[in-house]
Amino acid sequence: MDSILEIIKTIGIFVPALLILVFVHEFGHFITAKLFKMRVERFSLGFPPRLFGFQWGETDYCVSATPLGGYVKISGMIDESMDVEHLNEEPQPWEFRSKPVWQRIIVISGGVIFNVILAAVIYSGLNMYYGEVRIPMNQINGFYVAENTLAQEIGFQTGDKIETVNGKTIVYFQDLLNPATITSSDLVFGINRNGEHIDIKAPANFLDLLNKKPFFGIDDLVPSKIYAVAPGSPADQAGLKDGDVVVGVDGNPIQYWAQLYNAIKVSEGDLSLQVVRNATDTLLLTVMPNMETKTIGIQQNYESYFKIEFVNPGFFASIGSGVNRAGNILTGIVNGFAKLVSGDISVKENLGGPVAIAKFTKDATDAGGFRGFWEITAMLSLTLAVMNILPIPVLDGGHLVFLIYEGITRREPSAKIRMIMQQVGFVLIIGLIIFVTFNDIMRQIGN
Repeated sequence: MDSILEIIKTIGIFVPALLILVFVHEFGHFITAKLFKMRVERFSLGFPPRLFGFQWGETDYCVSATPLGGYVKISGMIDESMDVEHLNEEPQPWEFRSKPVWQRIIVISGGVIFNVILAAVIYSGLNMYYGEVRIPMNQINGFYVAENTLAQEIGFQTGDKIETVNGKTIVYFQDLLNPATITSSDLVFGINRNGEHIDIKAPANFLDLLNKKPFFGIDDLVPSKIYAVAPGSPADQAGLKDGDVVVGVDGNPIQYWAQLYNAIKVSEGDLSLQVVRNATDTLLLTVMPNMETKTIGIQQNYESYFKIEFVNPGFFASIGSGVNRAGNILTGIVNGFAKLVSGDISVKENLGGPVAIAKFTKDATDAGGFRGFWEITAMLSLTLAVMNILPIPVLDGGHLVFLIYEGITRREPSAKIRMIMQQVGFVLIIGLIIFVTFNDIMRQIGN
């Protein structure tokens, strides 16, 4: 029963996101076609067969049965409908084929452009409403590198301080894993290790590894300083106080909260803690963790260590930040596709279909609520833009290739060639959908 409710919830979250993306994409084609006085015969959410809708003016606005996209049917255009009857007649002024190439390019690109604009608008709105939280990198004095993590695998050591990524100085912690940066072909971390500058080059399959192994988290950056001790807890009974800094466990030196946390989690009895109090006094205390919960009753407060900057940007600053973020994520998606094509990362592990996207959307919404829903919708909008601009017949990118060819040669490709390519493209897309859906299902079974 719970699994059925989860499926219903997933569909209930994913469908609104999909409808938003499809509507905005098709509206981009629709409004640009109208701008150049082309006749739009149908505006459909979903692919045929048609379910219901209404006629307004020359356009049929409808919802169709196949909920994996949508389309705008423009008079005089060879599209997904494979309609070629109009080719037996003279071009009419309101038809797509009678317009200049540059206008047709804008109409074909309209959906992609509007998807990018949507993402920028969402990110700008989120910045304006929620503000931004930043952690300056100059407050972070190195980090803990645990065993069997990606950081250890590629050469990081405990205490390393990351200063640059691809030669660019990192100002805020959030910039460290900028999508445009970590997906670049040559990813290099510049670190300070005991006063010496060292470059660590990430492997070509870094993104694959990042999906399989943890890199590092916020606990790895925070020093092993106790913010609060719970009254009556094992730590309280052992004599630990608020503000104590634990610098050793069972004779092993530690610096970071994650090291202390891990030592407590694997403990099987008393722990001998070396503690510095008031920056001058060194104590040796023995604490017996709660063996059921593997805790001793201490807390960390990140804000007590990091001087976190809460920024509420104004209208124009939010727009600038939103556009910049959309650009970085768009670049990251393009780089990711390039890595898929080159074989640097696994197609099986990284290419997702409707099942994976629906689950991803639900997980993001569960984790971030209203904000999480719009965050993932914006990212999917950018992904949809990149997918649609690929030079595959049937997709916008395929139509764009034909138009560019026509613009260069001053000669329109024959209707026969376009029809054949449309059919080939349609088969490729159907095959891809089947592959990624099967891959999604097998991945879920494996998980």
